[in-house]
Amino acid sequence: MAEQAKVPAIRFAGFTDPWEQRKLGDVASSFDYGLNAAATEYDGQNKYLRITDIDDETHEFSKSDLTTPLADLAMSADYLLKEGDLLFARTGASVGKTYLYRQFDGMVYFAGFLIRARIGEGADPEFAYQATLTDAYKKYVAITSQRSGQPGVNAQEYADYQLMLPSKTEQQQIGMTLRSLDDLITLHQRKYDKLVIFKKSMLEKMFPKDGESVPEIRFAGFTDPWEQRKFGDCFEFLKSNTLSRAGLNGENGTARNVHYGDILIKFGDCLDGERSDLPFITDDTVLPKYAGSILREGDVIFADTAEDETAGKCVELRKLPKEPTISGLHTIPARPRFPFGTGYLGHYLNSDAYHRQLLPLMQGIKVISVSKAALQDTQVRFPGLSEQSAIGAALNEIDSLITLHQRKLELLQNIKKSLLDKMFV
Repeated sequence: MAEQAKVPAIRFAGFTDPWEQRKLGDVASSFDYGLNAAATEYDGQNKYLRITDIDDETHEFSKSDLTTPLADLAMSADYLLKEGDLLFARTGASVGKTYLYRQFDGMVYFAGFLIRARIGEGADPEFAYQATLTDAYKKYVAITSQRSGQPGVNAQEYADYQLMLPSKTEQQQIGMTLRSLDDLITLHQRKYDKLVIFKKSMLEKMFPKDGESVPEIRFAGFTDPWEQRKFGDCFEFLKSNTLSRAGLNGENGTARNVHYGDILIKFGDCLDGERSDLPFITDDTVLPKYAGSILREGDVIFADTAEDETAGKCVELRKLPKEPTISGLHTIPARPRFPFGTGYLGHYLNSDAYHRQLLPLMQGIKVISVSKAALQDTQVRFPGLSEQSAIGAALNEIDSLITLHQRKLELLQNIKKSLLDKMFV
């Protein structure tokens, strides 16, 4: 290897020595397989770590479903984790997934489908763990795990993994920096998760339950009962086109398109149609055929098909791009017959209070669909216009906070990926 390739693209000031290539087995004092025991109800102290307990994104010990090993714990002390223990998943779809034990996780025994590398004095455990998040490590696992049956990597194969090591002091600097970034990512992930849960709770409480005329919580000053009317009395259906993804692009055109796949996956309850990722329609002859159903602010669009019960997910259009916009394949666009408060319909029509009406009306097995006829007779509930606007504004504000933390999270994750590329050889 050329000398210049033995240093990373970026490194801390004061470090100039080339890195050395070492096997993981050279810096670990031992490699051990985990405890072959079933899991039982958590006893409040002794935790059992299985592959599924390691979060796929954060690689932290997920404590949402704690268990205790069904074993003689007095005879199982060898399987207790301590500082410096790095675990590797050895088989299945998660092969290669890693977890670094941290003291705040408490008393943890590791299970049989995991392998423990006990990192020795010559290396920094955090650095070794972060090295397992690099593309070089993932490539090694992908190649090594290939088996005739289930993918797997054994202890000897993990021990043979070649990694580049700087001095221990430089390792510690790198490990500490990336750990701090991980902590920041975790912080924003938790804020994001809490906001998503908070919004779900608000959706349950801000719309009336079955058989009730008012919601559990509402803004001060509003006391009138809510109105209930058939969907068909509140909306008229618009025509949608049948263009597939092949007929769309993100470059240019005279008209834009709202695709059902984006409603299901990309868009929230309300869509700012000014967003630049709304695809253009490539065929200019399409627009004249749908001139009577060009979308307007306040229209709602349902995805009429999905692979699960998300069929019927809806989006309310707010701002629209300068180009005419029409609804696409597998969508049901609808226009309110009278005004609704901005944001109200998008949140209400996606809430359980409304969406559960669609569940018995869905058809299909592998692909689930909802028809216009099914929507026609569903019941729509709404308060006065001022209260609708207050509900819409509050939920839009929660959405804005969720989006803010989501973007911060994505930015931090991109920074982490870039540092992993540039701080390791």
